[in-house]
Amino acid sequence: MRIGLLTDGGYPYATGESGLWCDRLVRGFAQHEFDLYALSRSAEQEARGRVPLPAQVGRVRTAPLWAADENVLGTRVPRGLLARLVTGGSTRPYGRRERQRFTTHFTALAASVCAAHAANGEDEEAGAGAGGPGGAGRTAAADARFTDALYGLAELAREHGGLTAALRSETVVRVLEAACRAPGAGRTVRAATVSDLLAFARELDRALRPLSLDWYDEEGLGAVDLCHATSGGAAALPGLLAKRFFGVPLLVTEHGVQLRAHYLATSGTPLNAPVRALLAAFHGRLATEVYRQAAIVTPGDTRARRWQERCGAEPAKLRTVHPGMESERFAALGESGDSGPDDTLVWVGRIEPGKDLVALLHAFAEVRKAEPGTRLRIVGAPARGPADTGYLAHCRALAAQLFPDEAVDAHAVGDNPVSFEDLGGAEVPDLPDAYAAGGVVVLSSVVEGFPAGLVEAMFCGRATVSTDVGAVVEVIGGTGLVVPPRNPRALADACLALLRDPERRARLGAAARARALELFTVEQNLAAFRGIYLELISHAPVRGAAPAVDAHGGPRPFATPPEAHVLGLGPWTAPGPAPAATVCRTPSWAAAPRAVCAGARGAGGGDA
Repeated sequence: MRIGLLTDGGYPYATGESGLWCDRLVRGFAQHEFDLYALSRSAEQEARGRVPLPAQVGRVRTAPLWAADENVLGTRVPRGLLARLVTGGSTRPYGRRERQRFTTHFTALAASVCAAHAANGEDEEAGAGAGGPGGAGRTAAADARFTDALYGLAELAREHGGLTAALRSETVVRVLEAACRAPGAGRTVRAATVSDLLAFARELDRALRPLSLDWYDEEGLGAVDLCHATSGGAAALPGLLAKRFFGVPLLVTEHGVQLRAHYLATSGTPLNAPVRALLAAFHGRLATEVYRQAAIVTPGDTRARRWQERCGAEPAKLRTVHPGMESERFAALGESGDSGPDDTLVWVGRIEPGKDLVALLHAFAEVRKAEPGTRLRIVGAPARGPADTGYLAHCRALAAQLFPDEAVDAHAVGDNPVSFEDLGGAEVPDLPDAYAAGGVVVLSSVVEGFPAGLVEAMFCGRATVSTDVGAVVEVIGGTGLVVPPRNPRALADACLALLRDPERRARLGAAARARALELFTVEQNLAAFRGIYLELISHAPVRGAAPAVDAHGGPRPFATPPEAHVLGLGPWTAPGPAPAATVCRTPSWAAAPRAVCAGARGAGGGDA
């Protein structure tokens, strides 16, 4: 099987948990071929270079979403002065018909985005919301306008060298201004100034840049058997077009919902309210279309699943697949049966405001009142920026204020019961050493997605005290104590209960390790995706003949499609590619009732 792996701001650049998950996935399927299609988010990310790739990665194609220059690597616009002079390139604008097509499609897209803000019920003047009379109908109509416009722009970009110049034209601002002033637009949108429209146009140019890439041909995404998008949003856009143009099935995996991440990211930016409203509407429409076209969507936890259902994902398409994590590095500590020291709490993670170490320090002050000999070890990963560095300095100052250095007499050097240690340093060289340092592992976050650090502590057989945020309750089950966030007293009481009861800590630690080994290992993650890949490819067989053995002489999976043994299905198994404009990849007996051929223009794509 040939899989097109679509990433956004991650693999093969990222070294964090997202990049590790993709790397484990690729390395776990050595019998398949992977083509990587990666969108990068910053020059710094690209400068750090790529992680080593395994042999099953056939090609890597990348494109930046951060560059402002229209002549970026991977777009369809010719690069260099000579190329532009020879081909016309970006020096030649669209012809009259192309400009008219662009204006028509972009007008429909802008109208749907402005209507989306009103349909969400955020503006009383705009009429009934999505839940009121006629609201659902208006939302469905706006969805249809959005999808028709999106695919219309994609076809224009594919036929005429991209959208880069058109998206930066004066036409875009005029169309956006008219859409914002049109009847039915929300009050926030109507207040948009020219500066706001220009800011939204810049963001929209980045968001739609995947439409202008040169990935959509028979040698690119048309040659893969399956597109696997590792997130929604921009990463899934190439998958939408691969399905539209070639009928390639789309699988979407979201450990953290991209739409929610967008909401959180824009809330802390200097963008004005109209720009945030327009961006939220655009990304909401895009998420709805991604979930509609995806054959299967795999959320990483129940919280992500609820977000996806709220955005229109059909429950029948959703399969919760927890992220797989390496358990072997923690095996020695987990199997030792040691419940850890009775007098030490340990916190492990990246020090940033969302981790709420301030509440943890105040909780530890209450613990020290009840158990004066207790210590707190804070083991942090390197800071990622000035904000994290400043927060660490603030926490150090608070610890010094709450816990003055203690000394046994006037001639001794004082010692603070709270220590800030660097992961990878002399005292804590590796993660197992960090978890071994404490009898209770504490998570004090106010914002959390899938708590990877909590799973690591469970692999180590450690009892845990956590705040009820993100997917914590789903991960921990009944194997640890969970308290409300921003409640130092409750956090202190839970820590004291475990510190004072070694037998209970041992029972909870053993149960936590058993749960983690059952649900959160790399093996269970690969087993789940192995079944999903087989299911999807069985409904979308490959076109053309494939060699029966691989490069090493072993049997090649799916070399002979199962329908090759069925009489009367010759066109599906005949050598050579089938015309993309007239033939669906999925045979009629395997298609959904409303499936549409990939080449049917203007139909909005087939329902998965």
